Amino acid sequence: MSKTSFKKIIHCEKEKLIGVVLDIEKYPEFVPWCLDAKVYKRNELDDLIEIEAELKVGKKFLNENYKSHILFNKKDNSILVNNLGGPLQYLKNEWRFKTINSSTEVNFFIDFKLRNSILNLIVSKYFEIGLKKITDAFVKRSLKLSKI
Repeated sequence: MSKTSFKKIIHCEKEKLIGVVLDIEKYPEFVPWCLDAKVYKRNELDDLIEIEAELKVGKKFLNENYKSHILFNKKDNSILVNNLGGPLQYLKNEWRFKTINSSTEVNFFIDFKLRNSILNLIVSKYFEIGLKKITDAFVKRSLKLSKI
């Protein structure tokens, strides 16, 4: 089981940050270890966006696919992610966004466990390092897009 949370102020508009997180098909362009991304379903309602997507993560010869259910709540600016099978026994991931002056406060939480106990031990050992690389990639992408 790997679990963590953090709060970070990013000098970027809230809408841009949310857009980067929801633009799943672009993940292979900037998210470390993301080899492919496909969106299978996207429903937009008044206050919600619901997405089902699949990511291929890993390296060239060692990789896994997993499907996720993503729910963006426009009223409270939150994104909830849960797995739909694959190598994850479970995944609970939450993003919360709040405007502070001209920046955005991001509250991030993730809790997951892999089905393979050996891989779970390896991932848990390097989890914090990997998560930092991934979150840095989201920040860098958001800042780059906010300059456009």
